[in-house]
Amino acid sequence: MKITILGFSGAGKSTLAAALGRRYGLPVLHLDRVHFAPGWAERTQPAQQADVAAFLDANSETGWVIDGNYTNLCYDRRLAESDRILILAFGRWACLRRVMERTRRYRGRTRPDMREGCTEKLDAEFVRWVLWDGRTKERRARFTAVTAAWPAKAEVLRSQRDLDRLYRAENLDPPQ
Repeated sequence: MKITILGFSGAGKSTLAAALGRRYGLPVLHLDRVHFAPGWAERTQPAQQADVAAFLDANSETGWVIDGNYTNLCYDRRLAESDRILILAFGRWACLRRVMERTRRYRGRTRPDMREGCTEKLDAEFVRWVLWDGRTKERRARFTAVTAAWPAKAEVLRSQRDLDRLYRAENLDPPQ
């Protein structure tokens, strides 16, 4: 099984990816870890793409779970190879609330889905990203295009209720 998880910042992509990976015994790749790897500011896009392509190649037979949007990181390949595409399209205020909860939980520490040294913080720039910059018309249109291109395997989750249903249907351990 190959699962791609897309969605807005703070919607729960990484948490869901980890739960699906545990449930199905699949390796998980959090694209934030690739993008924010040590020395990330100096890492080239081709180097990041090579990391993702190597993960896809290494797990092509066994399957994988990948979370993150990053259209510059093997995006078309991830979507084409996926058996399922889950899009977490929560509202902006729900995402901000979730980000604030995550910040309280991990403030000053590194989340499990991030590289060591990338500590959790909440600043004005990230709040702006969650509420506005990360959900431009173009970004929203990208999710619509995915559901149009892959209707048989794309599922949009718009609320916590939708996500809770998925957790129950998949028999996933609830988020901690």
